[in-house]
Amino acid sequence: MGIDPHLSDEDLIELVKNAPESDLRPFEELVRRYEKKVLTNCRYISGSPADAEDLAQEVFVKVYFGLAGFEGRSSFETWIQRIKSNHCINFVTKKRVPTVDVDEEVMANAASVGPKAEKNMDREAARDRIGAVLLQMSDTLRIPLVLRDMDGMAYTEIADELGIGLSSVKMRIKRGREEFRRLFDAEPAS
Repeated sequence: MGIDPHLSDEDLIELVKNAPESDLRPFEELVRRYEKKVLTNCRYISGSPADAEDLAQEVFVKVYFGLAGFEGRSSFETWIQRIKSNHCINFVTKKRVPTVDVDEEVMANAASVGPKAEKNMDREAARDRIGAVLLQMSDTLRIPLVLRDMDGMAYTEIADELGIGLSSVKMRIKRGREEFRRLFDAEPAS
């Protein structure tokens, strides 16, 4: 019997905490809900599409083992976002080497035919274009921009997360948005 996909995150967390060790279904439902956003943000924060899947998987491992200590003082989404941000920022701090890979899934989807597939390809192309622009940006500007505009974090949270002053965060986000616009306008549309 499957898990009701309409259960709240809080209900699923309770099921995870009370489930026998061998029953991963409630946790798998949580992963299903958040995997796409976590993967996308890991890609943009890290600047490494090649490492994003591993980073996302590591985030979910941390979430799984950390759920016993999750007290619910914030929403599950906020909590997982914090884990993801910390993990990816630590990765960037250690690596500091940006890479860009061709997304094989995009190439496979390019073979789709038909009006609906074409519309999906247009959306996918727009996302890819945004992703390509983000990956061109320096970590200093990209990371605060992604944390603010994709994760919706407050400026003060970003300052705490990155260990920099509030005015620096605001300036980096302002410069990041300007840099993004400049690169986006310069990037040829596919």
